[in-house]
Amino acid sequence: MSLTLEQSPPASPPAPPAPPRRKRRTSALDTGGAMVWATAGSLSMCLVAIVGLLLLCFFKGSTTFWPQPIHEFELTDGTQVMGEVTRDELFTTEDGRELRRRLVRVGNYEFTGEHFRWITDDQIASESNPEWALMVERRQALERTQAGPFYGTPKALEVDGEAVATQPEEIWKRFNELHGESVDRQLERQDLEKHDVGATNRLSEEARIALREVELRHGVDSPEWAAQEVEYKKVVEDATRRYELVRARIDHLNEENARVRLIMQAADGQEQSTPLADVVRAVPANQLSFAQSVGVYFSRWWEFLSDEPREANSAGGVFPAIFGTIAMTLIMTIMVVPFGVLAALYMKEYAKQGFLISAVRIAVNNLAGVPSIVFGVFGLGFFCYFLGVSIDELFFQANAPNPTFGKGGILWASLTLALLTLPVVIVATEEALAAVPNSMREGSYACGATKWQTIRRIVLPRALPGIMTGVILAISRGAGEVAPLMLVGAVKLAPELPVDGVFPYVHAQRSFMHLGFHIYDLGFQSQNSEAAKPMVFTTTLLLIAIIVLLNVVAIRVRSRLRARFSTSHI
Repeated sequence: MSLTLEQSPPASPPAPPAPPRRKRRTSALDTGGAMVWATAGSLSMCLVAIVGLLLLCFFKGSTTFWPQPIHEFELTDGTQVMGEVTRDELFTTEDGRELRRRLVRVGNYEFTGEHFRWITDDQIASESNPEWALMVERRQALERTQAGPFYGTPKALEVDGEAVATQPEEIWKRFNELHGESVDRQLERQDLEKHDVGATNRLSEEARIALREVELRHGVDSPEWAAQEVEYKKVVEDATRRYELVRARIDHLNEENARVRLIMQAADGQEQSTPLADVVRAVPANQLSFAQSVGVYFSRWWEFLSDEPREANSAGGVFPAIFGTIAMTLIMTIMVVPFGVLAALYMKEYAKQGFLISAVRIAVNNLAGVPSIVFGVFGLGFFCYFLGVSIDELFFQANAPNPTFGKGGILWASLTLALLTLPVVIVATEEALAAVPNSMREGSYACGATKWQTIRRIVLPRALPGIMTGVILAISRGAGEVAPLMLVGAVKLAPELPVDGVFPYVHAQRSFMHLGFHIYDLGFQSQNSEAAKPMVFTTTLLLIAIIVLLNVVAIRVRSRLRARFSTSHI
């Protein structure tokens, strides 16, 4: 018996190994790393620009009123110069030398004919800080065409033409004793000129207008006109008598103020006699301690915030401009918010979406890009020359030829800026309404509420935070606009406020001052731009602070509304 062995088939050769799979390379754009760096870099650049601007305004604006030491220079040509160093820089001469030069505020314009002077180190023979060097801030007086600061040393203090003090220490002591009384008399004089003289003029003008109204209504030959003419003459006589009494008091105050005078000697030896009443403050800058410097600093700030401008707006305060800016912004907000919200409500909730509404939306969006000066021209033509003149012809014919509403005023300026900011409010309101879920509307309808009830109780409360965002943006833009205001009411100087104690108490037709226009006037219309530069930064800092304050109030209201109406989506 034989055994047969089966032969197994030959083994197949092993399969070659599979080639390794190539990994797909992911680009930096796909991972998003590059975009993270790009967006972070853009944000950083924006923050640096904004923070840098704010820091520049804060540093320049907050240091404007700090008293600086007074230097006296004796130049190589024998000239004596005294003043405050406002700038210090290095420059290269034509022969390649590097020198330092300083910009010195020399003041004393009536003597020097200049406000500032560059002095290089190679021009200086000697330099000192005199102990009794004074910086005297002066008001504009009738006998001086120029005022401004005066730098010098006290020479004498005169009363009725006789020197009562001749030594610096004694002069300074008597100055502090008499200056307060002189300033009180000066303030009383200003109050008499502003209020009492103005009141007598106003009585005469009201009587003239009443006579003119009777003339227009009944004619010159009517008995009504004759009776009113008698009343007019009586009022004019009484106003004239009051004016003479006020004028006598003003003349007496002027005589009293002229009795006391401060005699100052400039560095070049010339003397200047100034009534004590025209001296705002005298600062012995080289003797001040830190506490005294702080006192002068806050005294100047208080004057800046509470007083009226002087010296062509380059000195004094900006209170009328602060009041005008806040009042105009509030009136603008009151005007623009109702119209903007109602327009957005109609387009979003009531109007049938179609070509017409789309065209209106496009027009509103394009309106936001129109230059602001165009709105100013429109406001001047429509509000002042058309609407204002029409109001004058209907209700104020007796005031002619003086226009009442047919000229620039705070009301027309507020309406012009309301038109300027209207697209912002409309767009923000529409976005806020669109963010309210439709499920809330449907739930309200299911409970039997009407369309208006749903909008009033469901939609509007939840859209209010977004609406407030539009209001904040409108306030920020409107408060800083200048170009339209130049045409419709903002002026260089308007000490009379739109609100006062005279009936009807609110005078919407009056011109007003605005901080933005004040900055423009200081920077571009001042006869001495170098002297006005510190005030430009200070006024800019104040305008930013006011806008921030208004925005903080609006943001706080928005936060409370958001916390009150926050709810989860249905």
